[in-house]
Amino acid sequence: MRILFLFALFLSLSHAANQEVQFWKAGQTYLDFLERYKLPLKSLYYNLDREDQKITEEIFAGTRCELLLDDNKTLIQVLIPINEALQIQIYQKHDKSYGFATTPLVLEERKEAFMFELRSSPYNDIMHYTKNRFLAQEFVWAYKNSLNFKRELRKGDKIAIVYKQNYRNGHRMGYPHIDVAMIEVRGKPRYIYRNINGRYYNKNGKQIEGFVLSKAIHKGRITSRFSRRRFHPILKRYRAHLGIDFGARSGTPIHAAASGRVIFRGKTRGYGNLLKVRHQDGYVTLYAHLRSFKRKVKRGSWVKRNSIIGYVGSTGLSTGPHLHFGLYKNGRARNPLGVLRITTSKLRGKKRKAFNVLKAKLNEEIAYHLKVQSKPQFIEIPDNICYLGANNPVMNAEEN
Repeated sequence: MRILFLFALFLSLSHAANQEVQFWKAGQTYLDFLERYKLPLKSLYYNLDREDQKITEEIFAGTRCELLLDDNKTLIQVLIPINEALQIQIYQKHDKSYGFATTPLVLEERKEAFMFELRSSPYNDIMHYTKNRFLAQEFVWAYKNSLNFKRELRKGDKIAIVYKQNYRNGHRMGYPHIDVAMIEVRGKPRYIYRNINGRYYNKNGKQIEGFVLSKAIHKGRITSRFSRRRFHPILKRYRAHLGIDFGARSGTPIHAAASGRVIFRGKTRGYGNLLKVRHQDGYVTLYAHLRSFKRKVKRGSWVKRNSIIGYVGSTGLSTGPHLHFGLYKNGRARNPLGVLRITTSKLRGKKRKAFNVLKAKLNEEIAYHLKVQSKPQFIEIPDNICYLGANNPVMNAEEN
């Protein structure tokens, strides 16, 4: 009976309300959103615990949000993804008050593959065939340190890609992961392989990526690791920690993990004194809870790798002195540990043997798609369609 009641409730809400899709605007804050829809700031922000408050600062421009509104434009519910695994849900309860939750995204991972003959440039051609900007960027970035596109490539060279892509309600979600790719250069194939550590290697097991990070704190210890989604066993809730926390004494120097330009230097409620640095290939590093900034470090200034940019503190929503260190690529959080500087760029021993097994499997996959000349598939889905289904927070709230 309870299941039938919830299902009937869901159907009545879906038919009575108006469904909309909106994209998070650049410069828009979570508090701006609440004020726009006349939502209670106290219960939906100020009364949240510090981890939930900080997660509301992780919403990036361009995020696709799904809203359900009544005829008076009153918000009934909204789903706001914060990464590829977790979303914020705001929903209206039966007593017209509002609830806040962070719940897993329902995603479908698809393995996709295609090959084509070069007509213009790898970036332009991938965009032409797939309309997937992130895939085009990832492909160019993965090859840029081992291949000169302008000098070495010719019209008609074959290119093949095997990759994984997440989808949410028929729309691409998050960043694609290239498993293996091949470019034919004057009749000879050049392969790249994505190893289990998330880094790209050539056929000889040598790492070919150029962007690596140094440690932001030279003597800090990791107190909290990166997690896109984890279930808190005591709170019985899903949480995310989109960075690494390094515990250290207040005043410990913080170093730039890579050279780049400062794009933000200021104070926020959640992250306290906050510094963001933009690097090459769409990377941004984030340094939070600083006690103070290095005096010469201003917005727009250039900082060199390992130069001091600030000092460890406990500003913002913090329980003690530490550095929250985040890494983002094209607006998506990545695990900084996967990009920290390594002592050797070539795999050896057991790691090399495991890579060779993976490489053989991936070679079979890409050889098949080259043989059958797999074509890319792209289906345009209108953005004014809103899907609820399994993501309906009203049903989730009732079940809890």
